[in-house]
Amino acid sequence: MSYQVLARKWRPRSFREMVGQTHVLKALINALDSQRLHHAYLFTGTRGVGKTTIARIIAKCLNCETGITSTPCGECSVCREIDEGRFVDLIEIDAASRTKVEDTRELLDNVQYAPSRGRFKVYLIDEVHMLSSHSFNALLKTLEEPPPYVKFILATTDPQKLPATILSRCLQFSLKNMTPERVVEHLSHVLSVENIPFEDDALWLLGRAADGSMRDAMSLTDQAIAFGEGKVLAGDVRAMLGTLDHGQVFDLLHALIEGDARALLEAVRHLAEQGPDWNGVLSEILNVFHRVAIAQALPEGLDNGHGDRDRVLALASALPAEDVQFYYQMGLIGRRDLPLAPDPRGGFEMVLLRMLAFRPAGTADAPSQPLKPVGISQATVDSTSPVAATATAAVAAPAPVAAPVPEATAQPAPTPAPVVEAAAPVVAEIDLPWNEPAAPVIEHEAPPEPVLDTVSEQPELPPMPLPTPDSVVPDAPEWSAAPMPQPTPEQVDAALSGMDRDDEPPLDEDYIEPDMDSAAYSYLDELASEHAAQPAPEPEPLPASMPATGLALEWLNLFPQLPVSGMTASIGANCTLIAVEGDDWLLHLDPAHSALFNATQQRRLNDALNQHLQRTLKVTIELIKPEQETPAQAASRLRAERQRLAEESIYADPLVQQMIKQFDASVRDDTIQPVDVIEAQAS
Repeated sequence: MSYQVLARKWRPRSFREMVGQTHVLKALINALDSQRLHHAYLFTGTRGVGKTTIARIIAKCLNCETGITSTPCGECSVCREIDEGRFVDLIEIDAASRTKVEDTRELLDNVQYAPSRGRFKVYLIDEVHMLSSHSFNALLKTLEEPPPYVKFILATTDPQKLPATILSRCLQFSLKNMTPERVVEHLSHVLSVENIPFEDDALWLLGRAADGSMRDAMSLTDQAIAFGEGKVLAGDVRAMLGTLDHGQVFDLLHALIEGDARALLEAVRHLAEQGPDWNGVLSEILNVFHRVAIAQALPEGLDNGHGDRDRVLALASALPAEDVQFYYQMGLIGRRDLPLAPDPRGGFEMVLLRMLAFRPAGTADAPSQPLKPVGISQATVDSTSPVAATATAAVAAPAPVAAPVPEATAQPAPTPAPVVEAAAPVVAEIDLPWNEPAAPVIEHEAPPEPVLDTVSEQPELPPMPLPTPDSVVPDAPEWSAAPMPQPTPEQVDAALSGMDRDDEPPLDEDYIEPDMDSAAYSYLDELASEHAAQPAPEPEPLPASMPATGLALEWLNLFPQLPVSGMTASIGANCTLIAVEGDDWLLHLDPAHSALFNATQQRRLNDALNQHLQRTLKVTIELIKPEQETPAQAASRLRAERQRLAEESIYADPLVQQMIKQFDASVRDDTIQPVDVIEAQAS
């Protein structure tokens, strides 16, 4: 008998032998036991998770000679024929090779015939998403109302490509990927039964390489057995897969934690002998840091998907939480910059050395050995030298203003003496912005002081005389100091004689844009671009002295219903209804908004009230500060209340409190917005 691969030899033949997919098996077993059978099933999931296997087991359950049951006998002729793939009433169709509508019509022509041997004729259509749109349309009617002896089982790895009309006619079951723990557990059972020696680390490598597929795990195990001459060993599996030794990643991290640069570079050298993908190595390091952060935040939430749970817990107890976050962020940035490095290995080493050189501020385990000075003059680094001390003092304190010398006593500047190597400090000659005098001073050349050999031989200079008022140029006049001429009452009356205060402002359509040159346009555009990113916030109205009651409360409820906008809405929002006598309404407007008020705005507000109330009113507005709450003040109060509730909900969130407590985080109040504000901005 020829050799049968493990994936086929260990294919489950009943629901009891299935590994995983409990959520699907429970529904199918209960449906079979209670005889509540659907006419069409759809199984979705990645490759090798059991779609076709479950379909064949369902066919056995429906046609077993012992009856319809969730536990087929496996001994009758029907069960054996289905296991051997020769049962005549189980029609398996590969939709990838039969995509034409003619193939689907041929299939539907045979649906009308009763099964030859079993109770049901089962159509298993694999990779059903490969059918054409015409094939789907031809299948719709039969899939919705097939004969009572026909069952359809569809399987696909890409359910997004199926039409909604197909999905609505089937019971859909989504099969999950296999976790590495479940794959390792099943492989351990299979190899134990097959009497094949194995190592646990090798099974973890196979479980991760399978990427959620049990069939891929079985196929890789077959390959590992052949590669290892009948044994499944970690070294052989790692060489076969070309994967990185996970232990070497922990060697790098231990050297990093201990601050040992020699051990760190030695570990990189051993790693380079395998010719790894350095980007992949950095990804593994980031994965370990991620698992360490999970172990620090919630130890019981750490899984053993890599078989290294104990080592991760040990790292979690040895590393401070802020170091883990810092290393993770630095690794992310290093991975982004790795393609820019001249050499991938050099870029990887620089990422590790950067992690080694920098530590979060305030940590006691920071590297204590200082960096060697490279190309920096010791005079600029050593704070104990006299020159550096003088430079520090000169920068710290502003330079005094030199006293002006009368022009009569000015002497010609003598020839400067040659500069000695140990020159006196020249920091006073540096032109620093904070050393500039407040007022311009007439500068005259003064005879230079002789340069001495050392700083200690500098003579003590006498105090400089204070400048006299006659020798200093007076400051430029300030605009605030200049008195503004006050117009006389006669001038005001003459200026206002030709102006009507009730003149209506021009409408928008009457506005004529003035002719401006291109330079003015560019200047205005530049100013607009500078301030467009940060618009000036509108000032919030001050709260009212008393809450709104009576007519003021009625105005609060009436104003939002008025068809007004723009300046008219702003006028109405800052008004309060004071008195109503028949059709005469009296409103008080806050004088702070009098600049927007005129006869036109009063007329527009009157028209809006007439339109809303379907009656003719006469509205009078007086410039008197309202004592009760206006609509604008009510809206401001409600916004402040919503903002306060939003901030309280953020601070009361347990996750936020945990981050504040564990990472010493802080919440920026200016980033908190109520949900209705965010939805309004999004819309």
